[in-house]
Amino acid sequence: MNCNEKTRAIVYGNQQRAIQRMLDFDYLCRREKPSVAAVINPTRDGYIKVFFGTKEILIPMYRKLEDAVARHPEADVMVNFSSYRSAYQTTKEALETDTIRTIAVIAEGVPERYERELAYLAKEKGKWIIGPATVGGLRAGAFKIGNTGGAIDNLKSLKLYRPGSVGLVSVSGGMVNEMFNIIQQNSDGVYEGIAIGGDRYPGSTLVDHLLRYEKNPEIKMMVMLGEVGGTKEYEVVEALKAGKITKPLVAWVTGTCAKVFPGEVQFGHAGAKSGSANESADAKAAALREAGAIVPNSFDELGDMIKQVYEKLKEEGKIVEKEEVEPPVVPLDYDKALKEGMIRKPRNFICTISNDRGEELMYAGIPISKVIEDDIGVGGVVGLLWFKKLLPEYARKFIELAIMITADHGPAVSGAHNAIITSRAGKDIIDALASGLLTIGPRFGGAIADAAKYFKSAYERGLTPEEFVDEMKAKGMYIPGIGHRVKSVQNPDKRVELLKEYAFKNFPKTDLLNYALEVEKITTAKRNNLILNVDGCIGILFVDLMRNTGMFTNEDIDEFINMGGLNALFVLGRSIGFMGHAMDQKRQKARLYRHPYDDILYISPEEEKEMFGGE
Repeated sequence: MNCNEKTRAIVYGNQQRAIQRMLDFDYLCRREKPSVAAVINPTRDGYIKVFFGTKEILIPMYRKLEDAVARHPEADVMVNFSSYRSAYQTTKEALETDTIRTIAVIAEGVPERYERELAYLAKEKGKWIIGPATVGGLRAGAFKIGNTGGAIDNLKSLKLYRPGSVGLVSVSGGMVNEMFNIIQQNSDGVYEGIAIGGDRYPGSTLVDHLLRYEKNPEIKMMVMLGEVGGTKEYEVVEALKAGKITKPLVAWVTGTCAKVFPGEVQFGHAGAKSGSANESADAKAAALREAGAIVPNSFDELGDMIKQVYEKLKEEGKIVEKEEVEPPVVPLDYDKALKEGMIRKPRNFICTISNDRGEELMYAGIPISKVIEDDIGVGGVVGLLWFKKLLPEYARKFIELAIMITADHGPAVSGAHNAIITSRAGKDIIDALASGLLTIGPRFGGAIADAAKYFKSAYERGLTPEEFVDEMKAKGMYIPGIGHRVKSVQNPDKRVELLKEYAFKNFPKTDLLNYALEVEKITTAKRNNLILNVDGCIGILFVDLMRNTGMFTNEDIDEFINMGGLNALFVLGRSIGFMGHAMDQKRQKARLYRHPYDDILYISPEEEKEMFGGE
């Protein structure tokens, strides 16, 4: 792999956890710069946010490899997390670049003919492939690929933050961490460790890496972990016999248990299948031992053999143990520290109405499946999310009735009119809805809350209906919830009639409604259109509802009114109509609205003076 503490990589695939582990290793090793220069994500560009020690940094993300290599020519390693379906194309693309020298292919299941082609192309170009089906590898104290070595605690316990004297090459990626552990316990640790991958045709072989280690003066001894199946280990045998490998080599071949099975055995890797006698673990071990490798009699003896060789090299003066150094402390990630109970943090945001963290969404503590199963309806959901209470059935149905009644009031009212104009201007449904909602206030919809507030206050203060009317007149205020432009005593509002009929039939008591109807008798005696309107009726009945369920205190009711909860009911209902009008215009393909001239009275400044006087 020929990497060092300045090696930088491009990671193909948005593998944020693996990237963070690479950067944590960098920090342990006291690298000056992060080892990850860029990330390739075919679906998105921009940046990913990660930690480099205690500091958060941004790593650029590109859609195409060609863009990444153009902007980061210093990056000569690609860690390829592509799936097995695209690993061939992405690896081949990396091999064709001028700057990428080493590619680690993590994916398993790459077709064998593609593996052979990639291995040939890499050798032809003088480049390295690690894998496919590899966990990667690392150079202790300098650089690591992806998840090699595991999490931060494991990296520290194995002392991989500083180089040792042993070069490791393994077929198995799953055994690499265990081999790091065995080597660390029986020597000064690993200098470099590579997992070539368990497929039949890896991009680089056991002997390729052993020959590299042979040339590296920092590596004093080597450890190899082969496995049953294939003939890769015999290449090592030939190199030993030819004198190309002269450093001590401790070797073990896994799969010695295969002989106890009655037939052919397939282990986990594609290449771990003994098809003939010479592919068995025992045959390979014997050949390695005969060629000069140090081969224990069992895996349990592997650590002892490593220790014997290491101690002998120390005695010969070929290894001088270095002084141990303490690595810098890498802070725990917040999520991990919180899970382990090591920190506590005050929350800045509190939610008491729902919870989406578990297996099932909860509304006020009730699972969504039960909300549906018990058929509590939209009114029930409003009760849970607005009041954190499961309201009685009559209250739930009243809320739904109010929503249906307030859903629309034709295209002429200000909110619907705004929604229509916005939709015709080519804006989308959300913009049209927002435009309509912005008109809701004291003159449109706001009467629901004001009617509830003023009628409730008068009733609780013991004012007679006459006294209430006189008080509002003395203040120079219209009575909220009283009056309609079109409807009157002789032409009643059917919506109000439906609300009153439902309340008289289903509410336990309608004290505030009865009081409001007495007020209505006084106002309609003065003018027949000063009737209790739909906004006033809804607001007053909602107070009756809350007073009679036994679930709310008087303070609860006042709080709900003052926070705008009753206007929220109007918003909820009328949004249905606003969106309907917007969709209606879209279906008609209506063009941009322009108000007609004949509906506008144009007055010049001179005419204004004539009409109103003044200078």
